[in-house]
Amino acid sequence: MNSPLFRLLPYIQQHALPFWSGMVGLLSARILEAIIPLMIKQGVDNIASGVEQSGSGQIDFDQAMEALVFPCVAIIVCVIAQMIVTIFSRIMIRRIGMTAAYDLRNRIYDHLQKQGPGFFARYSIGDLMARAINDIALVRMTIAGATRMTLVLIFTAVVGLTFMFNLSVELTLMVLLPMPIISIVARRYSARIYDLSQLVQEGFSELSTFVQENLNGIRTVQAMVQEQQEVNRFEAVNQRFADYNLNLFTNTSLLGAYMPILASLSTLIIIGYGSHLVTSGSITLGTFVAFFSYLGMLLWPVREVGSLVTQWQRGASATQRLFEILDTEPEIQDQPSAWFPQLSGHISFHDIYYQYEDKDKYALKNINIEIEAGEMIAILGRVGSGKSTLLRLLVRLLEPTRGEILLNGHPINHFPLATLREQVCMVLQDPFLFADSLGDNIAYDNPNRTADEIWNSAQAAALTETIEKFPEGLGTILGERGVTLSGGQKQRTVLARGLIREAPILILDDCFSAVDTETEEHILSGLKALRDKMTTLIVSHRVSTARHADRIIVLDESEIVETGTHAELLAANGFYAELERAQSRYGRMTSHLDHAPVTQAEVLDDA
Repeated sequence: MNSPLFRLLPYIQQHALPFWSGMVGLLSARILEAIIPLMIKQGVDNIASGVEQSGSGQIDFDQAMEALVFPCVAIIVCVIAQMIVTIFSRIMIRRIGMTAAYDLRNRIYDHLQKQGPGFFARYSIGDLMARAINDIALVRMTIAGATRMTLVLIFTAVVGLTFMFNLSVELTLMVLLPMPIISIVARRYSARIYDLSQLVQEGFSELSTFVQENLNGIRTVQAMVQEQQEVNRFEAVNQRFADYNLNLFTNTSLLGAYMPILASLSTLIIIGYGSHLVTSGSITLGTFVAFFSYLGMLLWPVREVGSLVTQWQRGASATQRLFEILDTEPEIQDQPSAWFPQLSGHISFHDIYYQYEDKDKYALKNINIEIEAGEMIAILGRVGSGKSTLLRLLVRLLEPTRGEILLNGHPINHFPLATLREQVCMVLQDPFLFADSLGDNIAYDNPNRTADEIWNSAQAAALTETIEKFPEGLGTILGERGVTLSGGQKQRTVLARGLIREAPILILDDCFSAVDTETEEHILSGLKALRDKMTTLIVSHRVSTARHADRIIVLDESEIVETGTHAELLAANGFYAELERAQSRYGRMTSHLDHAPVTQAEVLDDA
């Protein structure tokens, strides 16, 4: 009763009417099939009776036709009716399997959208894709195929045995003697097949993960001339997957071979013991012939046990893997009493501490910040000082270990996640673009945005010149991950996507790292006016970026070490002032290069 398959019942129960209609149809088809041997029995007995009554050991053609006409017509009617009912039943049950897979696919996708960084650190994209595609396909085949076939076999066995008992209790009991052996063998193999199915599906996940990661990094592979090494690694992964499949096929083949052999014992019993009953007069010749037909009905399920056990165990394994994902609760959840006032942009960090689960020290500690509505705040610090962690707390990708964040004076965890992230817009350093048009990427949050809105945000992100160079303009298809754009163009496209939302709070997480200083200067000079009365937080490695802010917050060793305006921090002659001097020296060394970037993390670390 602990099988994962029981968790699929709700997906079947919501389609109760077609399911029960399909079951009635399958049962009706089996009854119609079971009537056919009775008609055969009647025809054989009619012929045998006619021969006996004739005294000559034979009957003429007219007598034979009269003896067989009703059984033949009845058989034809049963076959046609069985065909119609079977087609109807298969459509009903297969539709349930398809619909259940549709529902599971939607639920999995919706569930994945709510997961946080920790979840995606545990499960690779390739593994998740394998579960969402391959495992759901196995579940669909289990519901649509294995469920239907199991019902067919159960109904066939029950109906066949009922008619067999009606004809001869003694012969039926003899036929059932091998059944306990068959059950023991099937049970022994089912556990082994389940374990092997798990290995096969995990192997498929490993294969999917390898291919997905390799193709994402194909430029690096080619640049480092590592194609052959990657092919060799793939062969090793592929070989493991093939070995898992071979072990599974070996066991399923053995089970499939044992079942007909064991089933043949019943055939031998009917031939031997049934012949004895006929000669002794206990049963008629027609009953003996009918028993062979019913034995076929009874042994067909037995011969299919191997295939069915495999389908059920693979389905159980797939179901277990799917619900492993569905049972993983999102790291960040809305509170039942969540509500959302309109944000003005005021932010308060009170005694914030944060520690990652796999780390032995705090990523942030003793963070206290008051940000007024409409302020532009720059956040600087060494690599690993906690800048990105601070921003992730503000959009609730992470929850503070200690402390409290307030928006408009209200705890941030009182705000619904979806609405919070609509009002607090985060633009990441690593830009992700969809294989869609440039305009659609900018207007991703609302496909109904006007061309003027898209152009205004593109202009604010210094992207208009780039757009005008494309023959298709905003209709230019970017390719997967925006492959047709340079790094700086990608960052400015994502910046335009963030600016178009006009969110009360905008977070720019080092999104100028691939933009040259001249373009960055152009963007920042207009950003203050564009974001008037709206709060903007900018993380950057560049002093040239930070100096545009109303205030600058400097993090080091997970703590705030300096805060103030550009002029105040230079006068303080601390970390920020040393960073400014280091970047100035670096800028002079690279001044012979046009638009030389000054984003090297080493410069910041040297400071």
